[in-house]
Amino acid sequence: MSKEVILTGIRSNGELTLGNYLGAIKPMVDLQKKHAGDKQLNLFVPDLHSFITPVDHGQLYQNTLDNLKVFTAAGLNLDQPDTLVYRQSYVPAHSELAWILNCFAYMGELSRMTQYKDKSDGQANVGVGIFDYPVLMAADIVLYDAAYVPVGEDQRQHLELARDLAQRINNKFGLPLLSEPLEWSKQLEFAASFGAGTRIRSLKHPDKKMSKSVSDPAGTILLTDSPEEAAKKVMSATTDSVGVIHLDWSNQPGVSNLLTIGSLLSGKDLAAEWDGKANYGDLKAVVAAEVQQFLTDLQTKLAAVTHQQVLAALERGEAAANKTANQKLEQVQRAVGLRP
Repeated sequence: MSKEVILTGIRSNGELTLGNYLGAIKPMVDLQKKHAGDKQLNLFVPDLHSFITPVDHGQLYQNTLDNLKVFTAAGLNLDQPDTLVYRQSYVPAHSELAWILNCFAYMGELSRMTQYKDKSDGQANVGVGIFDYPVLMAADIVLYDAAYVPVGEDQRQHLELARDLAQRINNKFGLPLLSEPLEWSKQLEFAASFGAGTRIRSLKHPDKKMSKSVSDPAGTILLTDSPEEAAKKVMSATTDSVGVIHLDWSNQPGVSNLLTIGSLLSGKDLAAEWDGKANYGDLKAVVAAEVQQFLTDLQTKLAAVTHQQVLAALERGEAAANKTANQKLEQVQRAVGLRP
């Protein structure tokens, strides 16, 4: 690709939360607007990665479409010419290159991955996919010569593995086959430029992130929640006994979480506006109103997005993604002796 490539994923398993919106969806929309015409943006659905954790296989296909509709309702322009939207499983080169990379990856480096240790801890039977998915992630990246891969700290080791595998392949065959994504410090700098990585906490347990995977209905705002119910959750949010409002994640995580949510939704600096004030209830009311209005607007826009729009964008994106990925795969196949 002639333009620098940004690669980022759109999850396909589970319902989306307000945390997903503020930490990933909104930044992705902002990213597209900021770099339209400047960089190639690959928004792919890592549906094969979905299997590494429990998933409702009967709903996986539909979840992909539903979640992409949410991104569209949030402002993602599916017709932007420098944006490719595609499903991982619809581009077979991802899987084949992952196998080839597997043959150059080491058991030791994969077993040291923190994500593997965390996800396999206490499990009697651990799926090979949990151990191996960083290699598939590396294939996702190098197939498109992606320079920027905005991911969280929990994926840092996987990004470094992609760099290591690209170097290993290039050194083995003496060819510049695979481009390395930029090093971690540059990834962080890039992500910060459009607000990626914001971590919204549970309203009830602000020491943990807001997540549908946790049995925490009172602390989690789903994008499908009624606006009124979501506002009630905010009003019941856990705060603290300090008695004065400060943005202080160490000592006042609940209050800091509310300030962050309210600021991101309103576009105002609530941390500065409320610093030193003492009425937690008033702060909750302001944030609750922002959340209620946000969900009302988003759900109205969501109702207007059709499956046909989403499928048409996926078909266009997958045709382009297959062309690029197959070219890269063929280069690797020739180098390893699979093609003349």
